[in-house]
Amino acid sequence: MAAVFREEAGRLTAALVKQLGDFDLAEECVQDALVSALEHWPREGIPNNPGAWLMTTARRKGIDRLRREKRYQEKVAELEEPTMNTPTPSLPDERLELIFTCCHPALAREAQVALTLRSVAGLTTPEIARAFLFPRRPSPNGSSARSGRSSTRTSRSACPIVTRFPSGSRKSSPCST
Repeated sequence: MAAVFREEAGRLTAALVKQLGDFDLAEECVQDALVSALEHWPREGIPNNPGAWLMTTARRKGIDRLRREKRYQEKVAELEEPTMNTPTPSLPDERLELIFTCCHPALAREAQVALTLRSVAGLTTPEIARAFLFPRRPSPNGSSARSGRSSTRTSRSACPIVTRFPSGSRKSSPCST
């Protein structure tokens, strides 16, 4: 394997620098591909064309990084938009959509209420526990864990969260429970 790495590393780096236009990114992708090879090849054996395997892996890692970076830049730009305290026609109040997301049928009724109280009303975990008449110190199975699990389940189950697109149209993602 060491001979393959020595032979292919320079060729891979040169090809990726040309394709990606970024020397540092190309080097990192080649290194990541070599790490992947060290993980996969002992189990699966060295492929017939190790250079092509490494190139494909490095290129895919480069594409993944560029996509992540693009998505990160989009999120940063979205977060940098000025926020206002009151809803306006350009910045609508979306709490009702958040309530519907928190009350998704995939969640238990208690979890829906706890998640809504925490996310929409801004109540703390002890306040929610008091509302449910739990003891002062909620156990790991109490309302804190319950609302945390609910939040996790909501994000994992692709519950319908309404998104806005630049054209102003609205689209709801399908929910798979």
